[in-house]
Amino acid sequence: MKSLISAGLLIALAGASISGNDALAAPAASVQATLKPTAGNDASGYLEFFETAEGVHISGSIRGLSPNSQHGFHVHENGDCSAPDATSAGGHFAPEQHQHGNPASPPHHAGDMPNIDADAKGVATVDVTVTGVTLGGASASVLNRAVVVHEKADDYKSQPSGDSGSRIACGIISAHK
Repeated sequence: MKSLISAGLLIALAGASISGNDALAAPAASVQATLKPTAGNDASGYLEFFETAEGVHISGSIRGLSPNSQHGFHVHENGDCSAPDATSAGGHFAPEQHQHGNPASPPHHAGDMPNIDADAKGVATVDVTVTGVTLGGASASVLNRAVVVHEKADDYKSQPSGDSGSRIACGIISAHK
């Protein structure tokens, strides 16, 4: 019986070393955000979030945007989209208190992300990795915060939010098993 248990343990450990301990880790929850339009707007979408070695990768699509338009896209500090204009989401997520800026050149808010581009049908495809943030455990976690789409492009310099205009869609970044 002891040898059977030992053999099972060796097999489990061998599997763990082959797959980077994934064999012993609990399955990860799916992290996502369903964006809903704010009052008077039509933008909506679905995003998935995955933690990588580089940061958090976000993918999905947002529809109901003006054709051939560009929009500010940010993680906001509060996981609350309850206000009709999404002001309940608070300001940009900035745990290190940096000023707003271009995500391509630090320093900037942790929640600053590249603008999204809508195509001729008003659909934006999101495929971006945000560095310096996580999906849990640390002060830089975006889990249970809001992701917001703005009416205009972010200029990456105006303080505190890039002069990107009204919030046209909002969703809570949440985990689901």
